[in-house]
Amino acid sequence: MQLATYFAALARYHAWATHKLLTQDLAGLSDEDWHRDLRLFFGSVHRTVNHLLVADHLWYARFADNTSLRFALDAELHSDRAELVAALGAAADRWAPWAEAMDPSRLDGDLVYTRTDGQVARIPFAPALGHVFNHATHHRGQITAGVTALGHEGPSLDWSRFLQLDAKAKA
Repeated sequence: MQLATYFAALARYHAWATHKLLTQDLAGLSDEDWHRDLRLFFGSVHRTVNHLLVADHLWYARFADNTSLRFALDAELHSDRAELVAALGAAADRWAPWAEAMDPSRLDGDLVYTRTDGQVARIPFAPALGHVFNHATHHRGQITAGVTALGHEGPSLDWSRFLQLDAKAKA
């Protein structure tokens, strides 16, 4: 598997896992539990989902649009749960078409952007792209731990399960 193909698969996984978490696994969460401080890095499920959206916007702009947005990492982009869920789902959906159309030679270069603190950063493109999907997995894992601690069934967002489903869909 070529690296570009791998990142396209990660982008599809990112969308699948995000949608599954938001529309299936968190759908039955009460508003009280959605906003409850679960001692996650950003506190509640709501604030963590907002952070996922902020990060998705920041990184997508850097990779796809060659621009640098200036959001605080804990910004609340949507206070309304339904709007937030829809916005994060739409943001996650952007990555796969972009990754599939990306010129694979970009993977050998650098990503240059301005960080949220105004400093210019230059990092290797391919590992930075890997970070985008790893970062989202990290926070989805935090949400999973919080939801499980509340007594709900933990979501199954396993990468290997997605790969099996993805292979069947392509067959």
